[in-house]
Amino acid sequence: MKEFAVYTALRLALFLGSFAIVFGAWFAVTEDVPLVWAVVLAFVMSGIGSYFLLSAQREAFARRVEARAGAATARFEEMKAKEDAEDAQGSDGPSSSDRP
Repeated sequence: MKEFAVYTALRLALFLGSFAIVFGAWFAVTEDVPLVWAVVLAFVMSGIGSYFLLSAQREAFARRVEARAGAATARFEEMKAKEDAEDAQGSDGPSSSDRP
């Protein structure tokens, strides 16, 4: 989960940097900054920036999730095959309903 923590920290840092830029530029122009609009613009800027700047971290996180999902699927299929084999062995012998 290291990839998740790194990606999340970088996204947060990118948002804070975007907010500082938007807030500073807006304050320099008008000296009256509506925080809601500054936050909205910072979200948009950081979202666009993260799409381009954080693609390597996002890919590393996606590879990690895919590997874990593959391992979980393999374990599930292994347990399913084992259970099917046990069921097949149990049905080969005489069952209690076959007795008179």
